[in-house]
Formats: sequence, structure tokens, C-alpha cells
Amino acid sequence: MITTNQFYSWSKDLNEADTLMPVLFIGHGSPMNAIEDNEFSQRWHKMGQEIPEPRAVVVISAHWLTRGTFVTAMNQPKTIHDFGGFPQALFDVQYPAPGEPSLAVEIQKMITNPAVELDHDWGLDHGTWSVVKHMYPNADIPVLQLSIDYHKPAEYHYQLAKQLLNLRKKGVLIIGSGNMVHNLRMVAWDKMNVDNYGYDWAIEMNNIFKNKILSKDHKALFEYEKLNSAAKLAIPTPDHYYPLIYSLALQTDNDKVEFFNDKLVAGSLTMTSVKIG
Repeated sequence: MITTNQFYSWSKDLNEADTLMPVLFIGHGSPMNAIEDNEFSQRWHKMGQEIPEPRAVVVISAHWLTRGTFVTAMNQPKTIHDFGGFPQALFDVQYPAPGEPSLAVEIQKMITNPAVELDHDWGLDHGTWSVVKHMYPNADIPVLQLSIDYHKPAEYHYQLAKQLLNLRKKGVLIIGSGNMVHNLRMVAWDKMNVDNYGYDWAIEMNNIFKNKILSKDHKALFEYEKLNSAAKLAIPTPDHYYPLIYSLALQTDNDKVEFFNDKLVAGSLTMTSVKIG
């Protein structure tokens, strides 16, 4: 239960800053990145050191798909191991970051359309903890998740996300966690260890996505089905793409854009990530 004093204390402490907190879209890739010391996880760790330390982290993960929109509101979110067929070491990982119920209420009040419900059952799925554990290994910063209403189109999510802009003024780091190009059915398993290996259509779409992001052509990105036929291969389902839309919606006119981890994996996946601001 969240008391009035707790909510007031959190809101009062979240004073608006002179500069906006950056927004990230992170290509999270395989869950194994959570326990591997590789170029992707190293860059996540470095990013956590480069940007200002956040008051809290809010993640829109490709792995929490719902009907309606929810925000985690528990004091201590559990670590969810939402995968199979991986080494026991991955299942043994716990990321005991606290939640922040008062911030969940703040988010619920910010998003006026649609109504957002508080969730006490979910936790942190691997789209969140596999990345954030490298950025903030001490697990001492509150982490929340905002779900994706999987029954709504990209523009719906874009308009919803815009309502979160004030969080950037209050030191909250917002992360969209997915993959721009994500087609597991076409993965070249024999090329998993080949550096930056991508099919022609995946390379093409990765470049198109980056060009559209740089030109701030967000409309083309949330109408991605109209881009070309390769878009259907890059985004056979939109679960891993929608988190990008949330991050882009929070871009302002003055924000600079930087790409990192800009590589293809196994032909049909990209780790390409975006720092906004």
C-alpha cells in the first residue's frame, strides 16, 4: 500500500532538472548477454558510467506484453527467468533492485490516456535485468517496468510514451529494450560467432532505421509496414520493435542522437542501440 506521505515525498524529491535525462533504446539480444563479458555488455556498463546517475529506471521491455497498460508497483520486484534452454548459470542470476511504488503512482497520473493500472505480480524480465545489471551492478537504483499493450498499433504507443516526457526532467532514465531487426525464425545458427554478419535485407533495414531516426522521421518508423518488403522480414512481429517507438517518442528538438552496439548478429538480428540526448 502506498501512503500519501510516500507519494508526496517521492514527487517532492523529483525536482525538475535544468537538463533532460537521456533516453535509451537498447538492443538486448540473447539472454546470455546478461552473464557474458562481451562488447555489448561492456558498452552497457560504460553507458551506465557515462550518463548521469538516475533517480530511477523505467524500462519498456519487449517481454512484457499485455492487454492494457501496466506499471510495476511493488517494493521488491522479482527477477523473472522468462526463457528456456540456457545454462543454469543464467537461471541463477538474481537482480535485487528495489521498486518504487510512489513513482509507479506518479506514472499512472502522468499517463491520462489510456488509464494505467498498477501491477504487483510481474517483476523484472530479462529484457530489463540482462541490460540494467551491467549498467548498475550494485542493484541500488529503483527499477520499474511499463508494459506494452500488444493489441495496439505503433502510433498508439508513440502517443502514450510522449506523456512520460516529464520523467526526463526529474532524473528518471527511460529505456526501451528490444531489437530493431529481430527475426528468430531466420537466424543463421552457424554464423552466431561471425562478427557483424547480416543478411542483405537486415543490413538494408538497419540502415533505413538509422536514417529515419537521424532525420527524426518518426511517422515513417511507426508506419514501418509501409517502408518496404524487407520491413516484414525485419519485424515479423512488433514485440521487439515497439520499445524503440517508446524511446523515439521522448526525443525533443534539441536532443542529439548517438548509435552504439551497431552490429548485426547471426544474419537476422541487430544489436543497434540509440542514445537520445
